[in-house]
Amino acid sequence: MIIEILSAGLIISACLAIFFEEAVYSVAALAGAFFLTALIFTLSGALYVAIFQFAVGVGTLAVLFLSGEMLSERSNKKTPLKGVVAVLFLGSLLSLPGIFYSIPMTTATGYGISFEESLWTFRAPDVVLQGLVMMTVAVGIAIILHERKKGER
Repeated sequence: MIIEILSAGLIISACLAIFFEEAVYSVAALAGAFFLTALIFTLSGALYVAIFQFAVGVGTLAVLFLSGEMLSERSNKKTPLKGVVAVLFLGSLLSLPGIFYSIPMTTATGYGISFEESLWTFRAPDVVLQGLVMMTVAVGIAIILHERKKGER
């Protein structure tokens, strides 16, 4: 039941990360999503995957926070509470199938290896792609900041 609650929180925080217009709030919601993902991996017994997910999440958040602060313009427009409540309701609604139709965790996969081992072994393409996305975002931000600095001279 705990994993289902964390999954619902994960879906809601991901919806909030997309909904918020202010970069700081969006990054904070994304931080919640990364943290909840690491907790789900930990409770599933994949501790090393959880640590790696948390480390990648912290790096991604640092890049997104810095770029959001440097590249976005300040807005005096506040996010309406009615919209936040609607997104919370929508996220809760989206998480209902995961809560009621959860698949029981087994200790071994169909190939005779544990869930933790299969997750860590078969996740290599995902890890490489996450690193590639982080690098691409960092290079793109560096180019934008360089062009902005060159344009100010």
